[in-house]
Amino acid sequence: MASTVISDKRPGYGRLLRTPGALSFLLPGFAARQPFAMLTIGIVLLVQHTTGSFGSAGAVAAVTGVSMALFAPQSGKLADRFGQRAVLIPGVLVHTASVSLLVVLALSDAPLWALFLAAVPAGASVPQVGPMVRARWAAKLDGTPLMPTAAAFESVTDEFTFVVGPVLATALCTGVHPAAGLIAEAALTLFGGLFFAAQRATQPAFGASSATAGEPHRSALSIPGVRVLVVAFLGIGSVFGGMQVSLTAFTEEIGNPGANGLLYGVFAAGNMLAGIAMGAVAWKTGPRRRLILGYAGLTVAASLLWTTHSVLLLGALGLVVGLCIAPALITGYTIVETLIPASARTEAFTWLTGAVALGQAAAVTVAGRLADAHGASTGFLVPMVGTALALVTLLALRSRLKPRETSRVAARGIGHRVPVAVD
Repeated sequence: MASTVISDKRPGYGRLLRTPGALSFLLPGFAARQPFAMLTIGIVLLVQHTTGSFGSAGAVAAVTGVSMALFAPQSGKLADRFGQRAVLIPGVLVHTASVSLLVVLALSDAPLWALFLAAVPAGASVPQVGPMVRARWAAKLDGTPLMPTAAAFESVTDEFTFVVGPVLATALCTGVHPAAGLIAEAALTLFGGLFFAAQRATQPAFGASSATAGEPHRSALSIPGVRVLVVAFLGIGSVFGGMQVSLTAFTEEIGNPGANGLLYGVFAAGNMLAGIAMGAVAWKTGPRRRLILGYAGLTVAASLLWTTHSVLLLGALGLVVGLCIAPALITGYTIVETLIPASARTEAFTWLTGAVALGQAAAVTVAGRLADAHGASTGFLVPMVGTALALVTLLALRSRLKPRETSRVAARGIGHRVPVAVD
């Protein structure tokens, strides 16, 4: 299908940030969404320190990730039905207590099964602030040309989260104390989450008032395109998880553990720079095509990681992998907004963030076992396999990513959309 050029110039980030009330939820929202990016690497570094096993560390982190992936969509459903504040406050308190318990158990050399038990509520209660912020933008800017800009801005913010969170957790764990990363994660969750929940004025409508007249509520996962994107985001999660564990194992293997933060920072910098560029461009190529091309590039780059055995080359290749993640991640979030009704916004976003968490969880488990048994380089096979399987799925089922008609999307409250290419 031929591409259609976007005729309207996208309003800039500056205008978006001047939206009345925006900063009141953006600033606490940024702090409160860091736990999603800090939790896995914080657990890996702490448990590996106390047990000496990357496999055990990856397994505990995986339990957290699986729990998060299973409960995140339920949290989204509850927020759509009862409001964000009603879900956030108890969730923040449970998460802070659960992570604190996990830290105490790990430092007390508790048995592995006890860590598993503590990891379940820690993952299940991770606040889904990113999806909630997206839902606030959609409610506030519904029907305006700023809505596409907000979608791009949120994707860039997600990239910053994946940059800042792991780097901060790694720096705290290696430079201060192995438990410092998780302690900071719990503190950010508590204060950022409660502050975000306090912003009632920008909370979107919920319950019956959020549904479209005459349209019964549908689960986001009942939409075929959402399921395809979930698979794609599982592959992206495999990159984050595989890189976190394998880079840690690699730097310990070469006797230079301090290089771990530098290498992950380079990977994260590529991710961040590409995210900024993606959000600033008014694309003439359709989102489906962008997603497939971006994912193909990510798969090729991830497939080369296991062949690299020097810090310099691994840093350069990690930068390329980071540059390739942003197009896939941002475009996936852009596409999902064209597939869903307004009444399932938060749930749809949480399915995608949950998929990243689940892919990350599986990756840290498998990569940890491979690194323990066969060396650090074998852990890098996990991102290769994860992205390759997701790319095959995208290619086979790309027709399911076709967006709703513009008129139907606008009618359901997704927001104003200019004519765009769909392929």
